[in-house]
Amino acid sequence: MPENRVPRRRRFVVCEPRHFAVQYAINPWMSTGRPVDVIRALDQWQALVDAYRAHGHTVDTVAPVTGLPDMVFAANCAVVVEGRVFGSHFHAPERRGESVAYEAWFKTEGFEVQHPEAVCEGEGDLVPAGRWILAGTGFRTTPEAHREAQEFFGVPVISLTLVDPYFYHLDTALFVLDDENVAYYPGAFSPGSREVLERLYPDAVIATREDAMAFGLNSVSDGRNVFIAPGAGELADRLSDRGYVPVPVDLSEFHKAGGGIKCCTQEIRETRS
Repeated sequence: MPENRVPRRRRFVVCEPRHFAVQYAINPWMSTGRPVDVIRALDQWQALVDAYRAHGHTVDTVAPVTGLPDMVFAANCAVVVEGRVFGSHFHAPERRGESVAYEAWFKTEGFEVQHPEAVCEGEGDLVPAGRWILAGTGFRTTPEAHREAQEFFGVPVISLTLVDPYFYHLDTALFVLDDENVAYYPGAFSPGSREVLERLYPDAVIATREDAMAFGLNSVSDGRNVFIAPGAGELADRLSDRGYVPVPVDLSEFHKAGGGIKCCTQEIRETRS
């Protein structure tokens, strides 16, 4: 029998995709010859916000800035643990202005903000997971940033190496289900990192490449409800078998830039997970 999962209310930060576009190519999903339907993107984004609120979660919004088309991907802006904000230092020069806008918002809200010295792309690669932070490297965030984050938060940081360019951020290859478990696609990781994940999470939900390519692992869980791409059907079934409740939300317009549900969602953790 599947377990009876208990959701926990979350506080999320999002940014309206008013200026969303694919104006440059910094990952394999992006092509400047593929136009974005901004109206459709706005509708899909609003559906995500509505789904969060319908499930009892708080959603704050950061105003979009002209000339920053990827600012909608709020997860990349920072990592927040116990009310402390470790900001971002983007690998791509085109995105560095986003850090300024988000850090200003956090400071206005009264948060302590640390700007990293090394390349670091927020929750894209630093994923709080209960007692530790799982940290991706290989394409964007550097191991030096992992060390900075550990010193700043005083939380163990576990480095994982990504090897497939389609899964350039950790949050495209893995997401946290609750304080004890995760879902992930093994093929996105180096052999040693796969062994680490197997040791840490022997009961993890394992995704296929097909579900990972459908952005099924770019999901958000509140411990019971999993906001997930509708194209990841097999993964949704596996989650249901474990007692989680899939909540399909179509963010396919954002796939054109290599993003999905989690990319559009920053979580504020007032206390340690």
